[in-house]
Amino acid sequence: MVASPPKAIAQTTPGEKRVTLHGLDWQGYQQILHALPQRRAARLTYDRGTLEITVPLEPHEFSLRLIERFIIILIEEMRMNIKTMGSTTMNREKFNRGSEPDCAYYIQNRSVVAGRNVDFEKDPPPDLVVEVDITNTDIDKNRFYAAMGIAEFWRYNGREWSIFQLQDGIYQECTHSPTFGWVEKEDLYKFLAEAQEDEMEAQFNFRAYVREKINVL
Repeated sequence: MVASPPKAIAQTTPGEKRVTLHGLDWQGYQQILHALPQRRAARLTYDRGTLEITVPLEPHEFSLRLIERFIIILIEEMRMNIKTMGSTTMNREKFNRGSEPDCAYYIQNRSVVAGRNVDFEKDPPPDLVVEVDITNTDIDKNRFYAAMGIAEFWRYNGREWSIFQLQDGIYQECTHSPTFGWVEKEDLYKFLAEAQEDEMEAQFNFRAYVREKINVL
């Protein structure tokens, strides 16, 4: 049975404010990027001449922080290693692209970049990137992150969670996370719905569920 998101997840208010600039070259993008303070709410995505500046609002941040907890619980209980990149700026000048994703993680390639700062021009890209896009974006995020070489890409629009795996340079949608194997979309939907009522209870229940699944496998 195909998992469907609970009605409680649907958002009726904007999730983000966006400003899009077109016809901007790499140098112009860099000037704007470096003119902005490092500590800021706005996140930048630059795609071959188009710069999108996104300011997350409460529905965006609520969903994102819960998805981060969902991932960390899985990592902890499955005894996996991780290097968390958050919204670190990932510039790839040779691709004429740059991004500050909602969150990014090294998991399979964590050992390659452990204990030091990542050089995105030389090191492998993060293994998993998560983007919450509740409002429309002018940038084709699937094509964008496929070009950046992100092996697994999660998108959440306030209602539905989409999982993509990179195959031959193109994303193929999956029903399960390639990184976490048995994890289904319904697991996240249930966690988000419960967290809207009680975040700590949702975390406790999900952690117990993960432990139970691991013991069965």
